[in-house]
Amino acid sequence: MEGRQYAKDKQIVIFELDDVLFPAKDYLLQVYYLFAQFIEYTEQKNAQSILDFMRLEYESNGSDQLFEKTAKKFELADTYQHNFDLLHLNARLPLKLLLFKNMLDFLQELVIERKKIYIVTTGNPEQQLNKIKQTEWNGLEKYLTVFFADELNLPKSEIFQNILSDNNLSAKDALVVGANKFDEQQSKLINLPYIVSLEIYK
Repeated sequence: MEGRQYAKDKQIVIFELDDVLFPAKDYLLQVYYLFAQFIEYTEQKNAQSILDFMRLEYESNGSDQLFEKTAKKFELADTYQHNFDLLHLNARLPLKLLLFKNMLDFLQELVIERKKIYIVTTGNPEQQLNKIKQTEWNGLEKYLTVFFADELNLPKSEIFQNILSDNNLSAKDALVVGANKFDEQQSKLINLPYIVSLEIYK
């Protein structure tokens, strides 16, 4: 369904970041690329081989213990864990993160229709902010209000409720766009309408 149909009777739309506005892997794979380049520079080990291993491992098993698996495979010192973790927080990406086309279209529609746009994101606040700073927003950034759930130390449902209260709105006036069961559950706790980002197309 077209995005405007979902939001036609809403005044606020709330988004998560990862796998909603852009693919989470687009950030992580660039972090892995930078780490592989760093190891090649410091240890003279082939960066492409390291990156290929990390990409395959990530795509097969996710990011859990990826450093440990890579360190074992390429005989890296445990001290490199610090560099790996630091890159996740403050990496300067070679390429900007690009919004999903359907999300870019939807956000642009919301701005034209003067709807308020919020991002409520979980995860390390420093890392999430780094992603936001390196996303190609196409001029939309000035219309975004962002809340970092981990920084506020609040459940998403409470942040959603605070947003409604601050705008003197009820749940029926807002829409949450997410990509996982957690976002859906948090929305349902306060009866907020919820849709999966993939349902929106233009």
